[in-house]
Amino acid sequence: MTLFQERKNAVLVCGFMLLMGLTACKSQQIPENKRLAQEILNDQRFVEVDRLARSVIKEGFNAGSGYSQIWARDLNTFIETALEERSSSEVRGAILLFFALQQANGEMVDGYVVKKDFTWNDDTPYYAETAPEHVGFKNTVETDQETSLIQLLGKYIQKTGDYSILEEKIGDKTVMARIEWMLDYLRKERFNTKYGLLWGAMTADWGDVQPHDDFGCDWNSLSHEAIDVYDNAMLIIALQYMADFAKKHPKSKEWAKWKDEIARNTRKHLWDKQKQKFIPHLYPNGSPLPAGFDENEIHYHGGTAVAIEAGLLSKAEIAVVNKQMVENVRLSGMPSIGLTLYPTYPKGFFRGWMSDPYAYQNGGDWTWFGGRMIQQLIKHGFVKEAYTEVRPMIERVIKNQGFHEWYGKGDIPSGSGKFKGAAGVLSTSIAMFNDWASEVK
Repeated sequence: MTLFQERKNAVLVCGFMLLMGLTACKSQQIPENKRLAQEILNDQRFVEVDRLARSVIKEGFNAGSGYSQIWARDLNTFIETALEERSSSEVRGAILLFFALQQANGEMVDGYVVKKDFTWNDDTPYYAETAPEHVGFKNTVETDQETSLIQLLGKYIQKTGDYSILEEKIGDKTVMARIEWMLDYLRKERFNTKYGLLWGAMTADWGDVQPHDDFGCDWNSLSHEAIDVYDNAMLIIALQYMADFAKKHPKSKEWAKWKDEIARNTRKHLWDKQKQKFIPHLYPNGSPLPAGFDENEIHYHGGTAVAIEAGLLSKAEIAVVNKQMVENVRLSGMPSIGLTLYPTYPKGFFRGWMSDPYAYQNGGDWTWFGGRMIQQLIKHGFVKEAYTEVRPMIERVIKNQGFHEWYGKGDIPSGSGKFKGAAGVLSTSIAMFNDWASEVK
């Protein structure tokens, strides 16, 4: 055999081995996905949790036991399941009541109750002639009310195909005109022109409680203007929904441009490329933080999950922030990636029920936001990670036979015992797991 023939044979052998290796790798990859898919489809814990979620959501649109109010940000996270357990006309009516309570400056309330149920100590009720039997309320430190309602409406339209709701007239304005009015309010009252981003008061991540204030939910002399990723990601998502249901509106191009600007400015001003995380806040007019406290050591889990939903992170960045979340859970000793933030703000920085670390929004574990991260992991192809990371959330629902508002150290359930936001995000996550598994099997 000549040297040329020996080399030719060697090349053929190497090529054959390479082909076999690639085939073997491919054959191993496919069975792994199929095994995971089969495990998901056979997971009876999913069946039980989804059943429990539906039974809770079927009870009504209030946020949960202990809450008589219907909140936009809560209903936004369980509307998909609500539309399967209650009539679409009931959901439609609940949405329209928000628009009926819109205020004279265009702003939207957090939520509402019938007047006889307005029994808590709130010295700033919201009324409107178009909703004479109801009273609204609003935690004005937050800036997600308008964007939550737009998302809620977008999900309703996507699931029902009922575009006619946009032409429903409330008072002298249609729903679509009221949406335009809400966006104008945000531009005029909650938009920082220097950074090109929405602002609210300084709170913990997505929370609606400010520090140094006994009540903590209303903007006042103790408030500090702050810009965070959560509020701006919520606006991006709202404008994404409007790209569908308002695509024929005269201002559709203007809103699309605004969405792109918010996305660019969020990345520019809030994404820490070196640390591969979002900074907690920008403070345009002074900071409430104690001297020597480095807030950028804190990871905001909830705002990051919503930022992923808004399309602000690449797949590689999602992998990094997810690993950070898992590591934060390990370091904190908390039960799941529903961990609001890590490390926590120091003891006493917040007042009242948030004074201690790992309490409420200062590091409490909220399935309501952890479940949204699970959804984004599934959506972006991290199904194995999502299946591992959802287990603590699933198992405690089964253990407690309910959906608690948040969990403290030791997985101790706290707050509402039938928190529908938690039920909704898990029900939707389970549906996403099953859809993925059904396609793969």
